[in-house]
Amino acid sequence: MKDEKKAPKLRFKGFTDDWEQCKLSDISEKSYEKNTDNKYSTVLTNSAEYGIVKQRDFFDKDIANSSNISGYYVVRKNYFVYNPRISNQAKFGPINRNKLDESGIMSPLYLVFTVHDIDESFLETLFQTTTWHRFMYQNGDTGARADRFAIKDSTFMSMPIKVPSLEEQHKLALAFQKLDQTITLHEEKKRQLERLKSALLQKMFAYKSGYPAIRFEGFSDEWEERKLSDISDVTKLAGFEFTKYVRYQETGKIIALRGLNVKNGKLVLDDVKYIDDSDFSKLNRSKLYKNDILLTYVGTVGELAIVPEDDKYFLAPNVARIRLQDHVNSIFICQMMNNSIFYNHIILPLIATSSQPALSMENVRKFQLLMPDYQEQQKIGSFFKQIDDTIALHQQKINNINSVKKSLLQKMFI
Repeated sequence: MKDEKKAPKLRFKGFTDDWEQCKLSDISEKSYEKNTDNKYSTVLTNSAEYGIVKQRDFFDKDIANSSNISGYYVVRKNYFVYNPRISNQAKFGPINRNKLDESGIMSPLYLVFTVHDIDESFLETLFQTTTWHRFMYQNGDTGARADRFAIKDSTFMSMPIKVPSLEEQHKLALAFQKLDQTITLHEEKKRQLERLKSALLQKMFAYKSGYPAIRFEGFSDEWEERKLSDISDVTKLAGFEFTKYVRYQETGKIIALRGLNVKNGKLVLDDVKYIDDSDFSKLNRSKLYKNDILLTYVGTVGELAIVPEDDKYFLAPNVARIRLQDHVNSIFICQMMNNSIFYNHIILPLIATSSQPALSMENVRKFQLLMPDYQEQQKIGSFFKQIDDTIALHQQKINNINSVKKSLLQKMFI
């Protein structure tokens, strides 16, 4: 493979030497150590998203047959593993380093190798780039299975690798370790907030009695049971109305909100259709206003989101619109209905499953809700919104740092 590039586009100050090319086999060796006598029992998996993790943690159970693990490869700490299973996240399969504080075992379908004369963290980071993808594309194929990349071990080990001096390797490895540590920190804070929110949702809403387990100071009245139809107007758009008067476009200002745009209590606008050239005079029922609640009622039932602003969104088929009365807080209602307890006890029993899961508007209107007065609704809604905003902030920071990391991987490696 011919490649004239000798140095990356972006480098730390003080480093100017060309990177040298070697083969992976020059700095590594394939490991053939098998789990003889079943000495090790911790089965590992090589995940594109999470790296090398314990199989039990990844799948919530052991997949491997405990009676047939003597042929598995032993993966000691800092061993590298190539997993030929391809995915959207790993076009040619992931290559990761075992950073667990223990040895484990992996299926013989994986390629296990050790390294020498190179900074292990540098090589690990290099495999997060796409610099080695061209070699894989030119020297392997998907074979008989579309989910698995086929390449001979000997060919894989002949992969060309460009490396700088050991000092520059250390510098690069440390920089990306700090980025990864920052990402991990925000991910952990996000998980902690999600766990806290889940626990509080169980205690700050009254599901059985009229009194929640935890309340804000100053509130003590019993919550009252109300039907959703008593506090809101619930409707959907007939399919023929939409197909007759709507024209989908790829660009525009007015978005038609479909089921895929409603997920986990918020709008997901990665994939949207615009309807600016449609006949809005015939779609009055489809127009959405700020604080309308959206509910998916076909297929994936029970996803919710709140409309954030006026004059931007219209309702598409398969999504219901819940328009609350003035004395009802939309955030409070959305948080209550988006909780697993509400889903299991209120929504699930009303779902019809003749062909695919579905809720009728009649059944949506029958939802029974225990509600406090408006002031307590506001207090609870504001509290959970603050938690959601903080979770979203951590996710945005994760996304931003990942974008920076991706850009630096492209510029600092060759």
